[in-house]
Order: sequence, then structure tokens, then C-alpha cells
Amino acid sequence: MLTAIAIAVDGLGFAAWLFLSSVGLTLIYGVMRILNIAHGGFYALGAYSSAWAIGIYTATGSPVAFSFLLIPLAALIAGGIAGLLVERGILKFMYGRDEVLMVLVTYAVFLILEDVTKLIWGTESYIAWQPAFHFGTVEIVGIPYTVYKFLIIGTALLVGLSLFLVLNKTRVGKLLLVVIEDREISSALGINVTLFFSVTFVVGAILGALGGAITAPEISVSPGIGAEIIVLSFAVIVIGGMGSIGGAMIGAVIVGFARAASVHLYPPAELFSIYLVMAAVLAVKPYGLFALAESRKI
Repeated sequence: MLTAIAIAVDGLGFAAWLFLSSVGLTLIYGVMRILNIAHGGFYALGAYSSAWAIGIYTATGSPVAFSFLLIPLAALIAGGIAGLLVERGILKFMYGRDEVLMVLVTYAVFLILEDVTKLIWGTESYIAWQPAFHFGTVEIVGIPYTVYKFLIIGTALLVGLSLFLVLNKTRVGKLLLVVIEDREISSALGINVTLFFSVTFVVGAILGALGGAITAPEISVSPGIGAEIIVLSFAVIVIGGMGSIGGAMIGAVIVGFARAASVHLYPPAELFSIYLVMAAVLAVKPYGLFALAESRKI
């Protein structure tokens, strides 16, 4: 029973982190049909910005409680600026090109962003542990967990609910669904498709940066974290169905519990378990569990 509870709590925590880190990737693919490898770079920028800002703030002796405000602020600034520069400076010239070419372009952008983080923050690790331990810990059947872990879970639920409401209950969301269905008809109807593309990409970049920013207090922020998260995020959105927000949440839960179960039951299989689950799902559902229906023109 103790092991089962530990798997449940750890699985939810890992799933929340994965959802925050991957939902921007699936949002961009769903609207723009771009498999954005640069997403890992946005994640790294958010993590470094958050850790750097928290480190400077806490060094002044200011109240740690207010350092939580720096996390979404760092994600908004880092993700917003980087996303806008990438979309307006590079991707807008590539729209309508082959999807494989877009993958290569975003991979090149990812490599550039990796070097940008090193140029700005160097190669040393950044540790900003203060927010993660500010609220202390709680014990669940004798196992201590930081309250911050549950704040991440709450944030993931809030982000998921917000995206659902915006996409399904607002006029902007309805127009976005029209753009997803048919770009040419959307343009003919007077919808500014270019604007929707730009906003979607920037929002996706901010969400990727938020995943890194909110995780920074729990990890050592060091070079290479962007490459790790893009692989895990890809596994999540493939399992859930590329382009599906709900699928990303379900995929994150599946991967989170698979990883937690392997860690507690057989640690050497931690990484293998994730890709085993992905292979099993794709064997049954080749396009993922909740893949969006593809329209076909005749």
C-alpha cells in the first residue's frame, strides 16, 4: 500500500511537469502543423531565466514568498521574446513548406537557443531551491513531499482548464478551430491566419518556458536540459495524439505513472518503460489515443 501511494503521488507530480512542458508543443502542432524541436530551447530559456531571477532576488534578502511571482514573469518574458523572434524572424518565411523541412529548421533554432543560453548564463549550473522549500513539506503515509510539488500539479490543472475554456468557449477559440480545419477557407472568410499563427507560436513558446521556469526550483539547471525535455515531450504528445490538448494531458498521466512505477519497482527500467508504453500505444493506435481528425481534400 505504501508503494502504491508513493507511485500515485510521484506519478501525478511527474505528469504535471510533463504536461506543462509538452502542452505548448502539441498546441503549435495542432494549429500550425509544425513539430517544433525548438520547444526544448524555450524550456531551457524559461528554466535559466527563472533560476537566475530567483537567485538575484533572494540574494538581496527579500521575502521568499514573492519569488513565486518571478516564475511566471520569467516564462512570459523569456518565452514571449524568444517565440516572437523565432516566428517573425524565421518561421514566417517557411510557411507552406514541407513538414520535414520545418523539423530541420526548428532543430537548427534549437541548437542556436542552446548556444544562446550558454552565452548568457555560461556553462555552470544554477540552483534556485528557495521557492520549492518555502512552504515546507507534508507527509503522506509517512513519506514527506514538498508542498511545491502540489502547486505544480495545481498549475498544470489550471493551465489545462484555461486552454480548454479558451478553445471551446470563446470567439477566438472558435476562430482558431476554423483555422485548424482549413487555412485557405479561413483566409477567404477574412480571418487573419498569419496573426493566429504568430499568437499561437508565442503562446506555445511561453508555455514551454513556463514548464522550465516552474521546474527550476526543483532541479539543477544546467546545459542539456532542453534536449531531455523535447524527447519526453515528444513521447507524451505521440501517445496522446499530436495536436490534442486533452491527449497531451492523458499522455502525460500515462508517462508519469509508467515512470513512477518503474522507479519504485524496477529503477533500471525507468527510461525504457516510457518508450515501451509509447510503442504499445502506437501498435494499437498509430496516430495516438486522441489524434485530431485530418480533413482530406479531393
